[in-house]
Amino acid sequence: MKKVITLFGLLLFGTIGINAQQRIVAECTVTYSIAADGATADKETVESLKNSSKTVYIKANQSRVDLISPSFSQSLFYDKNSGNATILREIGNNKFMSKLDNTKWKDENKKFDGAVIVNGSETKTILGYECKKATLQLKDGSAFNIYYASNIVPSVKEFEYQFKDVPGFVLEYEAQEMGGKKIKYTATKINLSPVQASKFEIPTSGYRMLN
Repeated sequence: MKKVITLFGLLLFGTIGINAQQRIVAECTVTYSIAADGATADKETVESLKNSSKTVYIKANQSRVDLISPSFSQSLFYDKNSGNATILREIGNNKFMSKLDNTKWKDENKKFDGAVIVNGSETKTILGYECKKATLQLKDGSAFNIYYASNIVPSVKEFEYQFKDVPGFVLEYEAQEMGGKKIKYTATKINLSPVQASKFEIPTSGYRMLN
């Protein structure tokens, strides 16, 4: 009986130790560069992505993701409390807004449900964080690689729906976009200073509402 108690105590201590090493990041701004796989992308795409970026803002249970490119911009607002998302898009002089409740947001991302995370043995350091390599395998048979920092985790994860079950902060990942071309996102800057609440204010006019 004493051995069982001792073993349970060691397991509990080990679990506490692991959890204590992981820090929840509730305030941050993370900037990602965007690059195309040279083997699959044409010259025009490569040049366009050089001037494109992604910025993630997190504040408690709110998040905002800005995608900026020479041809369009998009801002995605996600509220963890309600599970609702709002997407703003600007293409030239045209501005569009889409509102998705929790059900619609999940339906929009249903292809990522049931994704299996397969950890690899490789690691790399990104912005001072040791990141583990993993492969996300989707139900449709597709797969893509990610690198995540296991010692930090964002307070909001569902806005990057494909990464909601990853046990850490994804700082590099691949995506299939632009007609099947492979795109890579890599974090180039992390700022852990408080984010202004105004970043999460959604405009009430000036946008055409889309269903």
